[in-house]
Amino acid sequence: MSTALPRLSHAERTELSDAKMLAAAVDLIVTRGVQGTTLKEVGTLAGYSRGLAGYRFGSKPGLFEYVLRAVSDHWLAELTKVTQGKLGLDAICAATDSHFRFCKVAPKPVQAFYALWFAAADPEVGLREVISGIHTRRRRDVEEWILKDPATSSGVRMSASGIAGQFVSAIIGIVYQWVIDGKDIGTIEELHSDLKNNMTLLLGR
Repeated sequence: MSTALPRLSHAERTELSDAKMLAAAVDLIVTRGVQGTTLKEVGTLAGYSRGLAGYRFGSKPGLFEYVLRAVSDHWLAELTKVTQGKLGLDAICAATDSHFRFCKVAPKPVQAFYALWFAAADPEVGLREVISGIHTRRRRDVEEWILKDPATSSGVRMSASGIAGQFVSAIIGIVYQWVIDGKDIGTIEELHSDLKNNMTLLLGR
């Protein structure tokens, strides 16, 4: 005798549909590009009606913002965990290693995230404000790691903002090479390692 599965609550159904549409959007952004991704196809690929994504997100910028925030929140949770109790170079190295693992374990979400990041230069994509906020948060976190580290010299403290900017820009550049130039994951690992070495030098360690 079969036992009927318990019915999902409205909140559970919404969470499930959001997860499926996020996966569908990520897949479409990676395979078809930002401009080639449509709300209708996201809904269909996720296994729902063609209009559900439009109802849920309202517009393509709304969908893209959801993807950005979902991937960013996942990364932020991991970053918070690996840098807990760490400051300065230790925090930066832990963040760099975690970023590489994220690229290796979840390549499609990372590639979709940065595809949207690069596309934000186009005003019609409607993501500049969101990207600017994420970028500012990243840079501020790195700057705080440097400034709160008792081992940071006075000279490095004066350059903390610039060093943080170089770190964040380097991370973006590494992923750009991966996404655009088709670099293999081994090369990306080396570039992350090189970034840690450069940060070691900049922080005077």
